[in-house]
Amino acid sequence: MMVAANGLFYTIVGFASCVAFIYMSFGDWSITFRKQPELGFVERNGTQFMVNGKAFYINGWNSYWFLDHAAEDSSKPRVRAMLQTGAKMGLTVCRTWAFNDGDYRALQISPGRFNENVFQALDHIIAEARQHGVRLLLCLVNNLQAYGGKTQYVKWAMEEGIGLSASNDSFFFDPSIRQYFKNYVKAVLTRKNTITGIEYRDDPTIFGWELINEPRCMSDASGDTLQDWIKEMSAYVKSIDSRHLVTVGLEGFYGPKNPKRTSVNPGPWAAQLGSDFIRNSRISTIDFASVHIYPDHWFQNQAFEKKLKYVARWTRSHIEDGDYELKKPVLFTEFGLSNQNSDFEPGQREKLYKTILDTVYKSAKKGGAGAGTFIWQLIMAGMEEFNDDFGFVPEETPSMYKLLTDQTCRLAKLKGVLVQQTSYVEQVCSLRK
Repeated sequence: MMVAANGLFYTIVGFASCVAFIYMSFGDWSITFRKQPELGFVERNGTQFMVNGKAFYINGWNSYWFLDHAAEDSSKPRVRAMLQTGAKMGLTVCRTWAFNDGDYRALQISPGRFNENVFQALDHIIAEARQHGVRLLLCLVNNLQAYGGKTQYVKWAMEEGIGLSASNDSFFFDPSIRQYFKNYVKAVLTRKNTITGIEYRDDPTIFGWELINEPRCMSDASGDTLQDWIKEMSAYVKSIDSRHLVTVGLEGFYGPKNPKRTSVNPGPWAAQLGSDFIRNSRISTIDFASVHIYPDHWFQNQAFEKKLKYVARWTRSHIEDGDYELKKPVLFTEFGLSNQNSDFEPGQREKLYKTILDTVYKSAKKGGAGAGTFIWQLIMAGMEEFNDDFGFVPEETPSMYKLLTDQTCRLAKLKGVLVQQTSYVEQVCSLRK
């Protein structure tokens, strides 16, 4: 009996060791075996977002760095930590990059060629977000050069001898480059997640697709070139994925033919960038409008109080556009105040951000087009190299943490949170009663 018992003991120990080895070697597999939360797709009904027939208002944030960090084992845990922090604050959607073109840790190495390890990093981000009840607004390319952007696409075309022009704006009109981008879009939308087994286009964890971050086509101030590109690319996305929402990624500037170009734009220059908030957002295959707010970039020599008044006007103007012109939801997908301003004081951020959050909440309370906000940006402790003039660690900034969680609580009263976050919201908001 003792021999048999010892044999059984060693068999159990051996099996347990094998399981432990597999877990340590393939830690992400643990996501596969946990019960996946039930999610409904986010839809649009007029000026409101809906989930399972109920209005959905967004208190969100930007962490553009997810893909870069998820691609390396040493920095990968920060993605989970950030999603945990966001979920505990009741934040509902995170906006992040679903691209890295021809750069360090590139997802797309060259046109149509992908780094599978980096694609699996994107799989990981989506799977983790699902586990924490957080949606993702995924951007597909950058107008800026960071992480490749349209500059990299143009460079690829020139290297292959098929580019029409070395101008960055040829990204929008060169047929070969348009096809490069379409090929990329198809690869991402039809990607089958190696962790969840769900194709991206079938995964409700994804809130929606953003075509391009802050598009500008300086070579055609009329806006015709960019308008044509948006029409073609948004229709192409919809042809592959009819379930997810699509937006452009606009900054919100009014074009040269819009009467608001002089009364609301931050300056004459803003109407010469080739974009037009109303015209671009009115396209039928665009589901909602996006706006960015950076008053210290737009008015470098103005006093803070004057910037604050402008921000209130800018925010109200775009919500009115959503209500009366577009009849679509409006999301303020980036806003920030630089800490590098000569007169910067920490309390200024709270005042400016509160102005934006209050304006959006007032609209949401009335069932208007002000559907939500995404602060730029949240980071984790120890990653200062990925910070900029605007980022902060929520736990290290109590006043901003409170400001964001207060927004969570009042939106919760409008049923603006996901079912998966109910327990977090109850914990956060019970402390404010």
